[in-house]
Amino acid sequence: MTSLHVSPTNSRWIHVTAEDGGTYDAYLCLPPTGSGPGLVLFQEIFGVNLHIRTVAEQYALDGFVVLAPDVFWREAPRVELGYAGADMERARALMGAADRNALAADVKTTVAALRARSEVKGKVGAIGYCMGGRLSFVAAATADVDSAVCYYGGGIHDQLELAEGITCPTMFHYGETDGNIPLAAVEKVKAAMAGKRAEVHVYPNAGHGFNCWDRGAYHAPSAALAHGRTLQHFASTLY
Repeated sequence: MTSLHVSPTNSRWIHVTAEDGGTYDAYLCLPPTGSGPGLVLFQEIFGVNLHIRTVAEQYALDGFVVLAPDVFWREAPRVELGYAGADMERARALMGAADRNALAADVKTTVAALRARSEVKGKVGAIGYCMGGRLSFVAAATADVDSAVCYYGGGIHDQLELAEGITCPTMFHYGETDGNIPLAAVEKVKAAMAGKRAEVHVYPNAGHGFNCWDRGAYHAPSAALAHGRTLQHFASTLY
């Protein structure tokens, strides 16, 4: 019997030119077919670490051309952090030091860089986790993406003035027991997105970071359900 061999993703770091002329790195993953719709993946506050690179490869295996930018390139290029102790403290410090306007500019240049790649066939979406969930929301409002998914995006409820500019289909995933994002904040997001092509999912018994299998907060049933919903969302909006 002939065994089925699945080709691995073609993954590598590339350079992207920023709006201010600087250069930052981004992790590019191609699907086994070599082409597909584009997906910009925005990191958590821990950098484009092993977990985020693996998530990028996961979505590449799902058929997307994935680009994960190094968001903290101005403060700590290619930083990779863990989820506790000194690493957590440094991650929070990096998030606090990052300039919101510069991040928004990088969102636009990353989306444009991915859209310009010859491997991208179809539309371009955005997905992000934690801080990256907020950046995916920013991409939906300002970077002309065709679709967006935001996982437990911290601070989205403080930037809801951007909701008016969102016209693309958008999906939000929240944990019911998230200590960083109270359900009252989720309700604000629901209200701001009312009447738009938006879905807001709240997962019982799931906390902040429930999708990350490297964290104690990992909640496998919620992660699996959210991933399935996300794939359905992108399959219906990016092809």
